[in-house]
This record gives sequence, structure tokens and C-alpha cells, in this order.
Amino acid sequence: MRAVFILADSINRRFLNAYGAAERAVTPNLDRLAERSVVFDNHWCGSSPCMPARRDILTGRLNFLERPWGGIEPFDQVLPSLLSEQNVYTHMETDHFHYTEIGGENYWGHFTSWNLHRGVEHDTVNWGPDKTGIPHPERPEGFCGLYSPSYEVTKSLYGGNPEKYSTPRTYNAAAQWLQKNHDADNFLLWVEGFDPHEPFDVPKEYMDLYEDDHFENSEQTYWPRYERSDGYTPEEIAHLRRRYKALLSMTDHYIGKLLDVLDQNDMWKDTMVIFTTDHGFMLGEHGFFAKCYMPDYNEVFHIPLMISMPGIKPGRCGALTQNIDMFPTFLELFGVPESRCVNPIHGKSLLPLLRGEVEKLREAVLYGVFGKTVNVTDGRYTYLKKPVTEDNQPLTIYASVMALLNKYIGLDSVKTEDFGKIRMGKGLCWTDYPVYEVPTEIIDWGNYCLDFRILHRFVEEDMLFDLENDYEQNHNLHDEALKEKMCRLMRQAMLDCQSPEEQFVRMGL
Repeated sequence: MRAVFILADSINRRFLNAYGAAERAVTPNLDRLAERSVVFDNHWCGSSPCMPARRDILTGRLNFLERPWGGIEPFDQVLPSLLSEQNVYTHMETDHFHYTEIGGENYWGHFTSWNLHRGVEHDTVNWGPDKTGIPHPERPEGFCGLYSPSYEVTKSLYGGNPEKYSTPRTYNAAAQWLQKNHDADNFLLWVEGFDPHEPFDVPKEYMDLYEDDHFENSEQTYWPRYERSDGYTPEEIAHLRRRYKALLSMTDHYIGKLLDVLDQNDMWKDTMVIFTTDHGFMLGEHGFFAKCYMPDYNEVFHIPLMISMPGIKPGRCGALTQNIDMFPTFLELFGVPESRCVNPIHGKSLLPLLRGEVEKLREAVLYGVFGKTVNVTDGRYTYLKKPVTEDNQPLTIYASVMALLNKYIGLDSVKTEDFGKIRMGKGLCWTDYPVYEVPTEIIDWGNYCLDFRILHRFVEEDMLFDLENDYEQNHNLHDEALKEKMCRLMRQAMLDCQSPEEQFVRMGL
């Protein structure tokens, strides 16, 4: 058996035809994949954003109740390691630069082989010093959104040539790897394209797929900040949405290269193909751009999943599923018994659903960002519960890899006089591995969209939505009996996921 896992970053499923897009993107290749797949209608991200979502997928466990952004822990048992014990070859093609940064430790080292394509986001691979050392150019007048001088250099080197961008390089390399090894067996090809993650820098030919908005400041309006959308004009928002769709279309085009190899070599008959994302992205909905800092709306957490599997009839699946289900699905596919797992697994294999042996796997799913609301959905209703204390305490980070995004939990973010407040002990009930227990009030992360001390600032009250009648989440329900029911579901799901005890206190449960 072979498997191809395609993880495209930041997919807002509302632009996909397979999900009835009201504002459709041009995605003929994802359309053709959907036609031969089971399309999952009730699939959810667990931990967000990028690295927490990847840790969920690679370990089969929710982690957002234990720690924020960080690396694979020494006590994590990861998917590639378990597969290698079964003689499964795992290969990663990626341009996801976060794997190389502080806070992205240990993710790819367990793969049999891997390949990184440089140049996305703030990667400084093409930058260099000036006569003063590190250049500090002024933000150009008229620039809208985020300005990154290092990416401006990278962008200039692309010259609008699609083949030079990192997403085409990633998918082209993956297609070449698959072509080279099309007659091999017992492998997992893991393909990650960073797009359509911001910046929304995209060649003109993909912009031309969409009606020209005649926006004069196009070249300086391609990278939205993590901020409320009221700082943008309606014309800027419309242009950024056009750019996002264009970038999604470029991603789709190069995913098609992979599908072509599967077609040419008749691989569908013995190859599972999975397409999904780590999380979504907000493009002005509810007055927000990006992710993380706002309430956890569907645009970010209700994500696409398509699975094509030999012998399985294409169709739709409405059962509640989650990103943590990838781990046990691959274990079952390759014949690795879950008894080989040393840690409790929160995910459920999707194969019984695909084979029609069961109609559902669970009653509810938890999802969220560390230090913000804890959220639960039963598929009909979704409940976003804010902390019950004004100071968002008690809240503790449990980790042995003491890293956040681009900072260590040490001199980078903690005063030396507070070092003594960091404890070492057996802080997690599900492993005997000793971990640091770090009170979050001593950490100054300096990350305005992920700082757990202030993440609840945009959540003024608990939020309860009826997804069947109000999928857009415009009407907060004030139904106390229903809230009590959702709290019971949340508490049980937190127990099932071995949540740290103080999270129950923080949430008033």
C-alpha cells in the first residue's frame, strides 16, 4: 500500500467548490480529486496555528491545552517513527520554513528522507548585509499591510516566473519523487505547500483568472497584517481576497502535477490520497484578518478533508472528524497496531467510516488556541467558552522543549528574577517524562497575535452558534440549557484528552 498526504496551508474551505463555495476559486484539480474522494463535511482542526496543528497530526493527540506553539517533544511518539518500524518509507517535500525556526524543532527528523524548499514568508535566505550590517530599510510610502524587506528581495528574484516560487518547486519535486518511485511500495509521501498562506504574492497569470479589480496599489497590497479589517478600505479587502483566490489557484495547479503522476502510472488502484489543511484563514469575515487572536470562527477551524482510497466509493461523510485522526488512520492503513503506541491516542482511524462499518466516531470535538477560549462542537452547535477569570489564570505551559515561535522560554522571554518560578516535575498525567511547568504570567512573548496573556481580549462573552441555521455565526444564542449541555460535552472531551487540571479551573468546569 502507498499513501500521498497533501497538506496545503491556510485553506479557507468556503472558496472550494467541493464545499459549495459562494465565492469560488478556480480549482479544477481539487475538483477532480473531490470527484474520486470521500469529502468530509464535518472535519475540524484541533490545535492551531501551524506547529500545534502539525503536532496534532503527527502524534494523534490534542496539544493546545498543554502548551502553545512549539516543537515535537522527546516524549512524543510520532507517525514516521512508528511507520519506519513497519518498514514504511516516509518522505517529506515541504517549503514550510517554520520547521527551521525556533519553535519548529524535531518535526522532520523522523522521516526517512525530507527536502526543504527555501524562500517563504520571512526566510532571509536571499537577504544580505549592507554597509551598516543588518539593513533597516524604511517601510515604503503607500505600502498596505505587512512589509518584509527580506521577502521583497526574494520576490524580486522570482520576477513573476511561477516556476521559481516555492510552492511550484515543492509540488514539482514531489511529483518527480512520485514518478521516480511509482513502482515502489510501502511508502508515505508527505507533501506540504506553504501557500495559500500569506504573503499573497502570486504571478500575474493566476490573478488574471479573476475579474480585474483595477486596484492601483496592487504591488504594495499583498500581505495582510494580523489585525481587524477596519484598518483596510473595502477596495483593499476585495483585492486581498482576489490575491488569496489567485494563490489558491496556483496551489491547485501544482497539486495537479501530483494527480497527473497518479493518473499516468495507474496508481489510484493501490494508493490512498489525502488532501487537507492545517487551519483556515479569515479574509475580513467578522471584521478580522488572519487567525489566532480573534474568536475561533469556522473560517479557521472548520477545514476541508478529501480522501481517495482504493475500493472506496466516492461520496460525502458527515461524521465528526478531526486532524488527530490522521495518525491512527495511517497506522491502520500500514498495519501498525495501536498497541505499539506508548502514549494514549486521542484520534480515531477513519477507515471504519470509509468502509461504512460505523456511522460516527465521537460525540464531540474540542478545538482551540492555547490560552484563549476552549471550544467544542457536536456537529450541530458549536460553543466558544471564554475563561472565567479576568487574568486568564491559572494557565501553565507543560514542555521539555522550551521554545515558542522564534523565542525560547528563557532569556528571550522571561526575566532572570522569574527563573525560579519555573518548576520541573511530572506535570502531565499521561506520561512519566519530567517536564517544565511554566506559569504563563512570567512570559513576555511579544507576539501580539499569539500572546496567551491577552488572547481573550476580543472574546467579550461566551459564544454559542447553531451551525445548521447560522453557519456564518452571526447570531450568538443565549440558551442556558443548551450551554449547560455543551459544557458537559466540553468537560468530558477535556477528560478524554487528559487535559491539565487547571484548565478545568480556568474554564469554570
